[in-house]
Formats: sequence, structure tokens, C-alpha cells
Amino acid sequence: MLPLGWLISRRGFDVARFSYASIGDGLEYNADRLASLCREHGTKPLHLVGHSLGGLLILAALDRNKDLKARRVVLIGSPYAGITAAVALARSPISEKMLGRTLNDWMRMPRPSIPNRVELGVIAGNVPFGLGRLVARLPKPNDGVVRVEETRVPGAKDVIVLRINHTGMLVSPAVARATCAFLRNGSFRHA
Repeated sequence: MLPLGWLISRRGFDVARFSYASIGDGLEYNADRLASLCREHGTKPLHLVGHSLGGLLILAALDRNKDLKARRVVLIGSPYAGITAAVALARSPISEKMLGRTLNDWMRMPRPSIPNRVELGVIAGNVPFGLGRLVARLPKPNDGVVRVEETRVPGAKDVIVLRINHTGMLVSPAVARATCAFLRNGSFRHA
């Protein structure tokens, strides 16, 4: 998230990054750690941005910690509705361990709903180039890891599909512009 955070900060936002151990630590533990970091920033409403599993972690944190003051959230390539590539990889006991506890926990839990107080934007990619194609036949459109259909979140305020692959989202000026537009205006149309 370092390059994307830098691009977002250049557009006038204060950025704090959150690191977590997705392999060794479970979803609940990581979600509660994220909630603690959010609380350290005081009572002002925050905007949260997560790429891939990081977006799912944000949703879990909001679901588990109803007191969080999140105003707008942007999920970038986050497989809310399922992840075909991970399911294919999980068929092997060794590969399942490679996915890590956080993702395995997400795949087993009911999907959280979006709190009414939160405006949610979803960015998906449609350039099918990535590691997910090595483990599964991903129906198009996809970003090489996550299918566009898998990024759909009921209750999302706005959705945009950009010409980008999953990893490229982290360095993309177009993703940064769209993210900042949503954080400022609650819409990607201003990007």
C-alpha cells in the first residue's frame, strides 16, 4: 500500500498505513487491531481504503466494532462475494496454509452488511493478468486474481471498473484519483 498511500497523500489526504499478519493471525484479531488503530486517531470520522484482503479486513472491523467513526470506505479489488482463485487453491492442504488464517476465516464467515453511517465505494479491475490465473480458470471480466463479480457489495454507493490488474492497482494513478474522488465527494464520477 506504500505507493498507493503516497499517491493519495499527494492529493491532500493524511495517510496512515496498517500492517497485519494475514498468514498467522485470524480475521477477528486483525480486525480488532485495525479498530484500535482507528480509535487512536480520535473521534473525527475517518476514511478507510483497503486493497484486496485489506478491504475485507476493514469490513470485518466495522462489523465487529460498531463504535468506529468511519465515514467513507473504498474497497479496491476486494473479493467480498467470494474468491474463485482462493477456493481453487484451498483444495490442497498445503496451499490452504499459504492462503493464511485471515482469508480462510473470511471465506468461512457470513458476509457483514455495510453500516448505514458508512458510504462505500468499490473499485474493480478488468485486466486479466495475475497469479489467480495460474490456479483457476477465472471467468472474465477479472483482474487476474479477483473476478469483477466477486467485488460486488450490496449497499455500495458507487462502483467503478478500471482497466487495471490486481497488483497494478497499488501503483495506479487512476486508482488513486478514483479513490480520492470518492473520499471527497462520495462518487467516482469526479475522478
